[in-house]
Parts: sequence; C-alpha cells; structure tokens
Amino acid sequence: MTDPHEALSEHAAYERGATGHELTTTPFEAVVEVEENGETVYHVVVRLPTLDAVVEGETVAQVVEDGWFETLERRLEGPEQVTSGLESIDSEVRREGDEVRVELTFSSATPERAAENAKSLVEFVEGTWVQGIVPGYEYGEPAASLLDRATRNYDDGGA
Repeated sequence: MTDPHEALSEHAAYERGATGHELTTTPFEAVVEVEENGETVYHVVVRLPTLDAVVEGETVAQVVEDGWFETLERRLEGPEQVTSGLESIDSEVRREGDEVRVELTFSSATPERAAENAKSLVEFVEGTWVQGIVPGYEYGEPAASLLDRATRNYDDGGA
C-alpha cells in the first residue's frame, strides 16, 4: 500500500507545500493535509473570496452578501455525492473577513483514492462557488476567468 503523503506527492494535480499538498488545478488556495493516528484522516481546506471581494467598482449590499453565503453553505452540504466510496465527510464553512474557508475532513484507507476524492471535493467547492455568482455585477479575478471558462464550455457544448 502506498503511503498517503506519497500518493499525494505522486499525483499530477498536487504540489508539496509548506503546510500540506496544494492542489494546482484551481485558482483558489486548496491544501490537503494528512493526519495518521491509527486511521488516516485527510483535511481539505479551500479558501475562497466572498462575493464582495470579487465584485469590482461597487460594494455588494450586506443582505445580498449574507444570502449568497447562506446559499453557498447549503449547497456545500452533502459533498459525499462527488466522491468514490466515502460515506461520511465532516464539513465546516465559515467567513473570515473577505474570505470563505471550507474545511472537509474524511478518513480513507486507500491513499490513491483519497487523493482523487480530495481533488473531487475541491472541484465541487469551486463549481459550487461559481454557481453562486450573482448576475448583474462586474467581476474581477478569479471570478471573471471562471465565468469565461464556463461560458466557453457551454458554447462548445460542454467540451
């Protein structure tokens, strides 16, 4: 069986960072840390900007920001659906200033599958964040690039 750290290091989507393995396929800060205490536990932390942090030229009304955050929290419930073989994922979503911190924790005895599941979870968080972008604002990065990519993929028939 492969060592959990080795499985992450050998996966093409990760680079070893100061605090764990950083996922390089997202514009957001996403780190996977491994804890081994009898069982192998994976901690996935994704840092996302709040809606107001990516809107350019105006301030998002507090009621819109709060509604956006509450919707994001609800949409991030039940992330097990995007994983392979995980029945339980502990999750926490919280605001920290102009940032949202999403923490997802799961156990896995299969390091290679855990690396893929962690990547799937980060992609789920990213996609959920993009789905929540409110129309009518002008967006800066990373929202502008993500919206552009989604539009192009839709125009190309999902290719």
